[in-house]
Amino acid sequence: MIEERLAGGGVNEVVRVGATVRRPAGPWTPTVHRLLAHLAGQGFAGAPRAHGLDERGREVLDFVPGEVAHYPVPGHARTDAALAAAGALLRAYHDASAGFVPPPDAVWYHPPREPAEVVCHGDVATYNCVYRDGLPVAFIDFDTAHPGPRLADVAYAAYRFVPLADPERVGEDAPPVPEQARRLRLFLDAYRLDAPRRAGLPEAVAERLDALVDHMRRRAAAGDRAFARHLADGHDRVYHVDREHVVRHAARFRLL
Repeated sequence: MIEERLAGGGVNEVVRVGATVRRPAGPWTPTVHRLLAHLAGQGFAGAPRAHGLDERGREVLDFVPGEVAHYPVPGHARTDAALAAAGALLRAYHDASAGFVPPPDAVWYHPPREPAEVVCHGDVATYNCVYRDGLPVAFIDFDTAHPGPRLADVAYAAYRFVPLADPERVGEDAPPVPEQARRLRLFLDAYRLDAPRRAGLPEAVAERLDALVDHMRRRAAAGDRAFARHLADGHDRVYHVDREHVVRHAARFRLL
């Protein structure tokens, strides 16, 4: 069968074969496939369906038609309508995942975190979101899924979708702080995030970015070339600058 390499992929090579996508499998893949089956059983249509492994040991997933918003993020993915739809889609995913009971032998890419309110996607971003007609319709790449608090996923998604990047950072085309605050409120309202969690959002963003940098450095030290390349390209410095930006403007981003 003809294999078409797909754009993006992050640390993995991802190919399309007909109506399916083939991706490298890991120890966590069986657990993730059970999660995807659970989501389907809950009627959640915003995730691909899993079909086991192929003859080369790669996981087989549905190809979700549409456009993935890789960087530089296209304009249609930055509209208010797309931002609100992303918040609503994340809420629907979390609600569908809340009843998932992991098997006794469950393996996750990231360890579960308390409170394990939902199954966090772990990397909710425009580059893991499929758009059709300018609106998000599905999340993809569930490798980093793990049980955890809603706020952890919401905080990272807000960082990516709003975005909550430092407008002064070289190479970043982020809106000014007042517009970030407006867009953040739109996203959180669409997700229906409650006031207590909103109060902790800036700290949750900072914590998530710290964890991301720590993970990159551990993987690079272990010999992972993809993460070593990210460090060489300065991704850790980018996240540090953005972390300080969010902390500096925490009072504007609490939105109680």
